[in-house]
Amino acid sequence: MTAADTTRTLVNVAAAAAESKGAEDLLAFDVSEPLPLVDAFLLATGSSERNVAAIADAIEEAMLENGVKRLRREGRHESRWVLLDFGDLVVHVFHEQERVFYGLERLWKDCPIIPIEVPAPAVAD
Repeated sequence: MTAADTTRTLVNVAAAAAESKGAEDLLAFDVSEPLPLVDAFLLATGSSERNVAAIADAIEEAMLENGVKRLRREGRHESRWVLLDFGDLVVHVFHEQERVFYGLERLWKDCPIIPIEVPAPAVAD
């Protein structure tokens, strides 16, 4: 079983929104095999609590614009690790220190990576 094409599209929507707010180290995993209720995880890193909150807010807004409502949100108050559950896609927005400490990449290392295809910003002539 692999992540649905719609989920892969939503990964890119969320990644573009995250990147627009300065997110770094974007990484997406296809977790559909070990987790039957979720297709993909997207991990992103912010440089401060304020940045983590801005990234999470931008992702929520972009997903809503694409007709996807958030089912659950955890950690927004502290903004050290914000979890956004959109059903088939779960987004983890970390502060740098939490990302290193929890090491989700190690936990999900056996899952396939979903390529992130964020369009390059337009260059003014």
